[in-house]
Parts: sequence; C-alpha cells; structure tokens
Amino acid sequence: MRALSIAATGMAAQQMRVEVISNNLANMSTTGYNARRAEFSDLHYQQYARPGTVNASDGTVLPTGVQLGLGVRPAAVSVQLSQGTLSQTGGDLDLAIEGAGYLEVTMPNGQAAYTRDGGLKRTGDGLIVTSEGYPVAPEITIPADAQRLSINAEGEVYAYFAGQPDAQLLGQFTLSGFTNPKGLEAIGSNLFVETDASGPALQSTPGVDGLGTVRQGYLEASSVDAVREISELIEAQRGYELNSKVISAADQMLAATSQVR
Repeated sequence: MRALSIAATGMAAQQMRVEVISNNLANMSTTGYNARRAEFSDLHYQQYARPGTVNASDGTVLPTGVQLGLGVRPAAVSVQLSQGTLSQTGGDLDLAIEGAGYLEVTMPNGQAAYTRDGGLKRTGDGLIVTSEGYPVAPEITIPADAQRLSINAEGEVYAYFAGQPDAQLLGQFTLSGFTNPKGLEAIGSNLFVETDASGPALQSTPGVDGLGTVRQGYLEASSVDAVREISELIEAQRGYELNSKVISAADQMLAATSQVR
C-alpha cells in the first residue's frame, strides 16, 4: 500500500524540519547567526491518465487526468538573511556590521572564509583575529604601546598613543558582498566559504557598493525569533503526528484485508 511509504516521507520531512528548528533555538545566543528554514517539494507523480489524454472510447480529452503523488522530499535549508539586534558591549574590538556584508578571515590552509561575528581579539603580537584565532583580512596589527583604539563606520582603525594628541591610522577593514549570500556554505564557527552558487566575493569599503557600515563597541545578536520557532515546532509536531496516523490507518486497512475469508 503506497500510503505507508508516502506517509513515511512526510514523517521524515517533519523530523528534518524539527532538526532545523532545534538548531535555530540552540543558536539563539550565537553572534551574527541567521535562522535557517527547511523547504520541501513534492516527489514524482505516478501517471494513471495524463491530463489532456484523448479518451479512446469517445475521443474526448481528459480535463484533469489521474496523477498520484508519491510523497515529499527536502528541497533546501535556506538562510533567512535578516539583521540581528545590535547589542552594545563597549569592547574596542567588538564590531557589528549594520547592513549587508561579511568580514573576510584567512583559514590555516590559506583559504578565505567569511563571517558576521565581529567579536574580534588580538594575539600576543597584536594581530587582530577572530575568536578561533583566524586573522582578519587585510591583516591589521595593533602596537603594544597603543592606549586606545577607534574604528569608524568606514572600517578605518586608529590607535592613540601616550603623548600624541593625534591618532595614527593602522589600517582599514573591508567587507565582502555576494550576489547570492544564501549560496554560501556554512563550515561552523560562524564561518562561510564561497561556492559557485554564491558567486565570488566582491570586496569593498564599508558603506560603499551596497555594503553595510561598521559599528565599534557593538555585536550583532542572533536573528532567531523564539516565538516563531516555537510555533513552527508545534506545527511540525502536529504534522508528524498526522502522518503517523496515516500509517496507523493504512496498517489497519491492510490488517482488515488480510483477515478477509
């Protein structure tokens, strides 16, 4: 009975939806995290009579035909690109991107990765790195005798030194944009790498070419909406239960058939 396999695909789909929701809720406190949404599409259809087929008996055209769907399958888990709330921290190396764009970091293998997590740190040599220790590109080094840092909206990093009233420019952060940011591949640790779907990174100055600006002393909170996630969790749970009831009903029908004398 096809109802068993069709309902099983529905249960698997709702289980995957719950897994995506659980990951969103687990990352409610992750800096710069964007919620994911599971998307589905219907499977192939078994054609008993195609729409538009000519009826052999009288020559009329079937207006709808008979097409039996075979279930559902996962189509995508897409990122919902939305700005998270900016939370003030006061940290001189805490940066929030207000608008579109990603900071570029250099992985140990030399590959470029991208992040919206602006909770930056400095190494013992003064190099600005991410929380995982990956240097931000272009590399900027803070002198050991710098007393204070100032980063403006365009990403320019200035350092103040004792006995010098004027700040010294150390470098400038750039932002990277993508034609299709949803096509980026997540690799964990708040990092993404480009793919053929995302297109190549387009680097520019913050505030230019449609990119956002930088705000020092702030971090971007997760964009997860807990109320929405809970309501979708309830909906997914009910969908799972309904599909399980279909399996139970199909099992009872098969049991009745097997008892026919």
